[in-house]
Amino acid sequence: MSRSTKAIAEQVLPPRPQSPAASRALYRLLVIGLLLTLVTGCASLSRERLAANLTSAMLNQNDPDIVRDGAPAYLLLLDSMIRDTPRDQTLLMAGARLYGAFASGLIREPVRIKRLTQRSWEYAQRAFCPRYGAICAQSDARFDQFTATIDRIAPDDLGLLYVYATSWAGWIAARSDDWSALADLPKVEYLLERVVARVPDYDHGRAQLYLAVMHSQLPPSMGGKPEIGKQHFELAIAYSDGRDLMAKVEYARRYARLVFDQSLHDRLLTEVLAAPAEAPDLTLSNILAKQQAEQLLKDEYF
Repeated sequence: MSRSTKAIAEQVLPPRPQSPAASRALYRLLVIGLLLTLVTGCASLSRERLAANLTSAMLNQNDPDIVRDGAPAYLLLLDSMIRDTPRDQTLLMAGARLYGAFASGLIREPVRIKRLTQRSWEYAQRAFCPRYGAICAQSDARFDQFTATIDRIAPDDLGLLYVYATSWAGWIAARSDDWSALADLPKVEYLLERVVARVPDYDHGRAQLYLAVMHSQLPPSMGGKPEIGKQHFELAIAYSDGRDLMAKVEYARRYARLVFDQSLHDRLLTEVLAAPAEAPDLTLSNILAKQQAEQLLKDEYF
């Protein structure tokens, strides 16, 4: 490629419009067209590498509005690559992760969240099930029948298992009004327990964070075990070296509020506001965490 992607973009794309919505939609189409041209025109550009770079660009962006506006173009680009190579496991995993991240942190409309998490879950299954069809076949079975199949997962496929579990978790979270969906949460929890049993600091503690939230749904008076959630929250913070600010926000929201510990609640959120947001693959999440921490401190919960 004789010129850099950035140089080409500067020459081909018009200045980004501020409004209205129709102009922004047109701009996104131009971005997609340029990206597709670059993908098909550069033989040395790997699809897998591009998918990884798109994911990294999104997670390391410090302006959530840019991601809200630009992510649809990235997602359509991934869709087109997956359509071209529908069995590419790397692309399917990237698609599952990106759709899940976009739905969980940047979208508020419930109907749209359900659609996006459905796509995330479908991509995760398409990546996971060809290799572990027996596990997928038991996803609707009783818990004991389902867990009996999990030992078949090879150590090298931990990343595949993690994407499968977290995409499933996101799908369930978007359907919290569906008891049949919620009934599968113990299965997801079991999958994540298998991940942290093999690699306790997996994904810099994010696997621990998922488990922490799952264990912090009910107070002890209703049979909940929030102290187990507390342990996972502490591990999530420790394994990220304190850089994952969303772990502290969820710790305050899920655990401190559940047990009415205002001092812990306020301390965690104050630490989030004081901490730097920039961190590898956590910058976008940390910006959102700061916004949420500010709002949680304003709430008159206690």
